Amino acid sequence: MRVSRRSVLVSSVGALVVAAFDPRRRAWLSVANADAPDAVHVPKLDGELAFDAATLAEASRDFGGIIEHAPWAVLRPASVGDVAAVIRFARRHGLSVAMRGQAHSVFGQAQAAAGIVIDSRTLATVHTIDANGAWVDAGVTWRELLTQATAADLTPPVLTDYLDLSVGGVLSVGGIGGATHRFGFVADNCLELEVVTGQGVIVRCSADRHARLFDAVLGGLGQCAIIVRARIALKSAKPLARVHQLTYLDLDAFLRDQRIACDDERFDFLQGLVALTPAGDKAFIMQGARWYAPDAPPSDSTALAGLTPTASEVQDLPYAAWAARVDANVAQWKAAGVWTTPHPWCDLFLPDDQINAFAARALAELAPADLGAGVILLYPFKRRPLTRPLVRVPGTDTLWLFDLLRVSGPGTTAVDTLLAKNRELLERAVANGGKRYPISAVGLTPDDYPLHYDELWSVFTAAKRTWDPDRILTPGQSIFRA
Repeated sequence: MRVSRRSVLVSSVGALVVAAFDPRRRAWLSVANADAPDAVHVPKLDGELAFDAATLAEASRDFGGIIEHAPWAVLRPASVGDVAAVIRFARRHGLSVAMRGQAHSVFGQAQAAAGIVIDSRTLATVHTIDANGAWVDAGVTWRELLTQATAADLTPPVLTDYLDLSVGGVLSVGGIGGATHRFGFVADNCLELEVVTGQGVIVRCSADRHARLFDAVLGGLGQCAIIVRARIALKSAKPLARVHQLTYLDLDAFLRDQRIACDDERFDFLQGLVALTPAGDKAFIMQGARWYAPDAPPSDSTALAGLTPTASEVQDLPYAAWAARVDANVAQWKAAGVWTTPHPWCDLFLPDDQINAFAARALAELAPADLGAGVILLYPFKRRPLTRPLVRVPGTDTLWLFDLLRVSGPGTTAVDTLLAKNRELLERAVANGGKRYPISAVGLTPDDYPLHYDELWSVFTAAKRTWDPDRILTPGQSIFRA
């Protein structure tokens, strides 16, 4: 099949000109070789496919810095049609496909070995913002959405701590933040999606339209379809945040007070952190924030009623400044040179009746070198606002995030050792009714997935067969092996 020069795709730096693909030899063909008997057209695109070494190297890595799988090409789409065309092409020729946003995965989840990575950063338009929600491309970051929403006195109900994550990536895993105890996961606040299935079909879906697909995509880890656009719910945004930082020296008191604050929803934002000193001493910090207007400041006595911190501080900040509070930590990590070192995170959900004992043991075993410059998150949320079936959580009404955001660097425990410790913690959590939050750096076996999804395993596998029958989507999650 002769390939027209109009179909020729050029990498961003012009290093390699590709006109066709040879499925038999699994090779891209230049214009000079495009008349080969087995040559097939590459799709005609509004954007571009890139094949240069620098682009492929970037797409082979992620924030975790642990796993590297090089793709054969990277799509920089200029339209949703580009995504659909490339997925159809990949399906015909047995190539895997993964969507890559801000590359904040930590264990190769958004990589596609010898496949095609779709770079969502070129699909990054905020199309509309109003009281009915925000209609945005998958590559839009939460920082971009928040900036435009707050200009209209609106905000997403739940935000992730780190704002420079893509909308599509967060919706694919669920998304947790300090408002989850009131409003659920980020994915629970998605109203509508536009996706491209593993068959290359563009579909609009919601709770009322193609609901099975909607359920399979939100929290579905990119297994059934790739998110290209989403409608995110918005709520009224108040301009100020009053932040209470409560310090505890006793773990049980820290957990007790968080339960109280979670149950009565006295805070709009609720998170707990564990501070670890170089000597291994621990302090427990509860952060509770309330949003308010200048003419109606919240009551401090109401916020602290019934709580027993060792020490407390209060601070007033603009709402947007509080939402971006992690930026200071990121700047410190970059200055220290550990932003680009491996991040073997361990992210778990625990049931309320097990968290005291689980956390006490895990923290007692944790050496400063096991955490490095990282952070420990430990806070509750409620099952009641959770609606996304594939974001798996324990069975109790109150749930806990136990999050070791490890950062490796000079003097820290070897990464392989930390991965083994993550696996041990996962097994211990599962034995106590816990679940894995799927952003973790934890090696999993085929037997882990039916256990993780429980009664929904058959539903998930059926959804995979329906919308990605050739199993080409998001192989880095390693859920459905070919």
